[in-house]
Amino acid sequence: MEPLGLEKFLQTLAFILVIAALVQLIDIVMKRFAPPLHAALGIYLPLITTNCAVLGVAVLNMKDGNGFVKSVVFGFAAAVGFAFALLIFTGLREKIDRADPPRCFKGVAISLVTAGLLSLAFMGFSGLVK
Repeated sequence: MEPLGLEKFLQTLAFILVIAALVQLIDIVMKRFAPPLHAALGIYLPLITTNCAVLGVAVLNMKDGNGFVKSVVFGFAAAVGFAFALLIFTGLREKIDRADPPRCFKGVAISLVTAGLLSLAFMGFSGLVK
């Protein structure tokens, strides 16, 4: 994989898979041993997988060789941006819950479409590239 330069991408993918597997394991354990807590968390427990963003910050800091101060500032800025995205998505989810989408879009489908549109909106922060 080194001649193709894929080791960076595979490392990140492996870390993401580890986090996703741990979240699923926690989900199964909570469903089995703490049903009230599992019911209270509902759909939000699988959303913990989005903590891959935290892992991404750590991996980027490691790859860039950032010092302590730069890593802390980068981590804080990433946390603020991530919190901003979660707040926007929470507001959109509340609007979706009150809306009456077509039958084919109810449930997970409208959530995925919304997440896709939100990701496109955030891609605009990277600017236009010729």
